[in-house]
Amino acid sequence: MSTQTPQGFELSFAPLAADAERGHPDVVTVMRTQVKGPGGHPVYADATGIVRAEISDRGEVRMLATSTHQDVRRPVGCRALPPKTAA
Repeated sequence: MSTQTPQGFELSFAPLAADAERGHPDVVTVMRTQVKGPGGHPVYADATGIVRAEISDRGEVRMLATSTHQDVRRPVGCRALPPKTAA
């Protein structure tokens, strides 16, 4: 396993009860930021900055609230994005 920190992850979330008939999870792509989380691991955020997660080198995810009224959901899956290759 590479010791290089991934630049991004795909986080999969179980559908909310109202969307359960779709049968597939919601997937959010998060990219590495320059911030470290409370556990000292890199923080990753989606393009809007609303979904933020601290992800350890073992793939452990800690969701981080971005507002006081946010109800953070725990992902059911976390997949590192493949590294970008030079063209």
